[in-house]
Amino acid sequence: MSQFWWVNHSQTACQEIDGQYLWSPKTQKARSEFHKNMRRATPGDLVLSFFGQAVRYIGRVAEFAFTAPKPPEFKNTGANWNEEGWLLPVYWAPLLPTVRPSDIIGELGPLLPARYSPIDPNSGSGRQNAYLASVSQEVFHTIVAGTAFDREALRRGGANSLTFEVVNEILEDVVERRIRDDLQLEDTVKTSVIQARRGQGKFRSNVEAMERSCRLTGVTNPSLLIASHIKPWRLCASAQERLDGMNGLLLTPDADHLFDRGFISFEDSGQVLISQRVDKTDLRRLGFEQLVMQSFGFAEAPAVWRTSTFTPPQQAYLAHHREDVFVA
Repeated sequence: MSQFWWVNHSQTACQEIDGQYLWSPKTQKARSEFHKNMRRATPGDLVLSFFGQAVRYIGRVAEFAFTAPKPPEFKNTGANWNEEGWLLPVYWAPLLPTVRPSDIIGELGPLLPARYSPIDPNSGSGRQNAYLASVSQEVFHTIVAGTAFDREALRRGGANSLTFEVVNEILEDVVERRIRDDLQLEDTVKTSVIQARRGQGKFRSNVEAMERSCRLTGVTNPSLLIASHIKPWRLCASAQERLDGMNGLLLTPDADHLFDRGFISFEDSGQVLISQRVDKTDLRRLGFEQLVMQSFGFAEAPAVWRTSTFTPPQQAYLAHHREDVFVA
């Protein structure tokens, strides 16, 4: 069942509407309910876009949020914001006519949440520091009553190409260019670090020195395994992190995708974590029946699903994965 959201984004509305996304920083100051909601939004949810004292667009969440740097198109907007934040892909469709909450506040006000309301329930003005707020279905329908928007495009998600894979590729390209231009790195190191982006070269050798099989499936054939970074390649702080064998796992392609996208993770003990927001039927279709049974408590899982304890250096990288990648 879809959830409903309301975003106040006057400072960045043009960039976010044009770019088909929402973005918020990760600073401690920003760790309010409004910014935590970026991680709570789920594909298919509907979003009301409020700026210029009116609701002007309806959005449909296209992907779970993931870590991304502040969009360059923000330029000097939010100069004091942290450079790392959450990016939430959203397909936007214009709302016609636009709706000024102040014009219907008598009807709308009583429907707004008692806590964390995005607007003042008496005046309809946007509240300072409110960003993405959870609202009821009644609030959504009160706003859109008597308006028109492309419902079919929203249902399909439109032509939105802003998927995790697309954004990840763009961000990695930026990092790779910086590495190539880094005069402090020797050419041999640059080559190794760039190869590590694809899980190849020295990084793979370093991972294979630590890992012998897929932690999720038990597959041991090297030809069927991908060397996957625990802390994503684009988020690593140095060449050392990008080449560190402790920052890697050997995974089959499907397991690698689940891990990279944050649909699974691992406890330090080796126990597999599965996001409760992943459809169990889809996991079964991928062949992870036993994982579903283990993670949702349906039955005792066979030994292959229990991995050995990770080393302390691996645990440090996994802590980052559970905090910033895992879709909890």
